[in-house]
Amino acid sequence: MFLTITTTGTPERPATDLGFLLHKRPEKAQAFSTSYGTAHVLYPEADAQRCTAALLLEVDAVALVRRGKGKGRGGAPDAALAQYVNDRPYAASSLLAVALSAVFSSAMRGVCNARPERAAQPLPLRIEVPALPARGGPELVRHLFEPLGWTVTVEPVALDTEFPEWGDSRYVRLVLEGEDRTLAEALRHLYVLLPVLDDAKHYWVASDEVDKLLRAGEGWLPEHPEQKLITSRYLSRRWSLTREAMERLELVRLAEADDSEVEDIDNAVEAETETEGKPTPLAVQRRDAIIAALGVSGAARVLDLGCGQGQLVQALLKDPRFTEIVGVDVSMRALTIASRRLKLDRMGERQASRVKLFQGSLAYTDNRLKGYDAAVLSEVVEHLDLPRLPALEYAVFGSARPRTVLVTTPNVEYNVRWESLPAGHVRHGDHRFEWTREEFRTWAHTVAERHGYGVEFVAIGPDDPEVGPPTQMAVFTMNSNATEKEAKAA
Repeated sequence: MFLTITTTGTPERPATDLGFLLHKRPEKAQAFSTSYGTAHVLYPEADAQRCTAALLLEVDAVALVRRGKGKGRGGAPDAALAQYVNDRPYAASSLLAVALSAVFSSAMRGVCNARPERAAQPLPLRIEVPALPARGGPELVRHLFEPLGWTVTVEPVALDTEFPEWGDSRYVRLVLEGEDRTLAEALRHLYVLLPVLDDAKHYWVASDEVDKLLRAGEGWLPEHPEQKLITSRYLSRRWSLTREAMERLELVRLAEADDSEVEDIDNAVEAETETEGKPTPLAVQRRDAIIAALGVSGAARVLDLGCGQGQLVQALLKDPRFTEIVGVDVSMRALTIASRRLKLDRMGERQASRVKLFQGSLAYTDNRLKGYDAAVLSEVVEHLDLPRLPALEYAVFGSARPRTVLVTTPNVEYNVRWESLPAGHVRHGDHRFEWTREEFRTWAHTVAERHGYGVEFVAIGPDDPEVGPPTQMAVFTMNSNATEKEAKAA
């Protein structure tokens, strides 16, 4: 199966910036292993005026059968009916959507370290999918993509060109063109709508698919006229999941209409009743553990390094113990979303004086980060290539030197407890590594010893007696002698 993304450019903004946005260099072909085959990224053309990136997914039909078994997790309906003769290797489907997410994960999130400003800008885009199964025909294709601002060209594929009287197949050739969409938005549209048009998935749909849908649908799905159809098909028509997703989407829509937070709208039931029988999400447990550790440290001025969309900054602002909170991220798009989340433009003067957001890279020293009581790196280190970790280490522990540093990261040993995570896969497509408990402790002890800190470890989430907790946190505290030396130097 095959998909191309084309953009045009100018001498000031060359089209080859597409390579930076996709994190894939135009001058060489690259291959990536997926659960069901190999994804190839190549550039048929690449110059300042026009650049095309192609994603070719080479499906291993044998692996598809062995992992699917025609039922349960991994079993697509087409493969169940005809395990060895089906369209999976040739037509765009959930296989291609998952490959998009895995190969272009950073681009899908709008992250581009090399060109952060370009990631947030709309691009002239032309996307072509030569073979797309469309259960619902060309009209449904238009109804799904046109409300998103795309100019849609959809051509039915004949069953057999030699026998036109047989009519059209359920496959179409799709071309999308537009100039007011960012690359991240375009990729998220495809990630959701390709399996929706195919109306099938190659893997078992579990409850975490609701979160995936809402993340990819942020900003467009709550207002889409075909929201119900998209939600039902994406969740493989599982009515309980569809109902949950529709309820959450309605809350998002109401919150946007009221210019408020979802949490402020969804408050009709007492918290004890809402959470009864439901486990607290790991992200919430992680934030609570971080805030508790910051409280114990006595920190008042806090850095959130790699703040993303500002969830932790928002939580810290609700606690008056923290008098200054600074969010730092390399992604301008993430900072823009964080600013909207925090409503900085409408915040009162007193509250606004407590928070700052600015762009910065943790790979470089930054004088703006000096003098703070504590720094948090929550789910950050695993997104860096291992050779770049020493640069981050020096920037935080050697240059900025807050009294307390909190670092959280996934515990790879716990991954076997995630039913929806294929064996050998990391939790997020952009994770460059995931550490065992021993590997994390070895790294943390080395950093602490090198820079004059002590370190303790905290388990976050259920602490499994065999594999440990899902998240591990290191609490670094500057040694008293180091603190005295720095006070004298100051």
